[in-house]
Amino acid sequence: MLTNGDLVTRKSYNHDILFRVKSTNGNLVKLMGEDIRLEADAPSNDLQKVSGTEYHKRKSHIDKQEAYSYRLFRQDYRLLREKREAEAGSGYGDSSEEPNYFQIPPRILHIDGDPLFLKKCIQLYEQLGLQVHGQYLQEKEMPEKVLALVEKIQPEIVVITGHDSFSKTKGSIRELDSYRNSRYFVESVRSIRQKYPHFDQLVIFAGACQSHFESLIRAGANFASSPARVNIHAIDPVYVAARIAYTSFVDHINIWEVIRNTISGEKGMGGVETRGLLRIGIPYSKDAEERL
Repeated sequence: MLTNGDLVTRKSYNHDILFRVKSTNGNLVKLMGEDIRLEADAPSNDLQKVSGTEYHKRKSHIDKQEAYSYRLFRQDYRLLREKREAEAGSGYGDSSEEPNYFQIPPRILHIDGDPLFLKKCIQLYEQLGLQVHGQYLQEKEMPEKVLALVEKIQPEIVVITGHDSFSKTKGSIRELDSYRNSRYFVESVRSIRQKYPHFDQLVIFAGACQSHFESLIRAGANFASSPARVNIHAIDPVYVAARIAYTSFVDHINIWEVIRNTISGEKGMGGVETRGLLRIGIPYSKDAEERL
């Protein structure tokens, strides 16, 4: 007997993805990816509970992927910082003394259709030193509520994500109706762009697993998932936002360098030319930092 929160895999998919049970309705079970942003339905007789040993084995593999992505980001962050200091010369201080500048990263609004993923993402934003406001909303609520949140928080980066999936039984890959939640993401992006049309003043990431990438970009997203309709990892949107946040506003973002920090890579992420949003100020002092 399956209950909400049970960890399971699907026999018909050769146990490829770890899911947690969200709800049951007779023989039909609604599933949410444990580490990826995929939502699916499956008959209960197709599901197999995951043992503690199997779970820890899978978790160890995911932890290694996340650690690798984090190291990549930290490496890129150091390169970005060295570039800024080299361009500024003695104005920001040299390597023998404390940097004589301060950074003002952009505010981030992260809207997520999964409360557990939201918590995990918020922890990672904080680990990366970024100011974020997190909000849980069911995907179908997002189009109606997203604009009010943007106007309240006044972010420079908005992340709209949750769960999604493509179903061949619903139609072709080109049709929005073939996707579980892509339409809600598209409508949310379009709602924001009607009020905030400038791509370099408000940067938007939108999408989840297998989302309709082209529609999201046409609606006005700077970055989106999923070009090859593949699954994306729960924290992939964070790395996209972080790269934007730590790139200077005078520089264009290298799209490939953004994508390579993610676990899903270019099959799962894509975007359009966008400027960074980080601003530098001088001089730096601890007193000034406390006042900012």
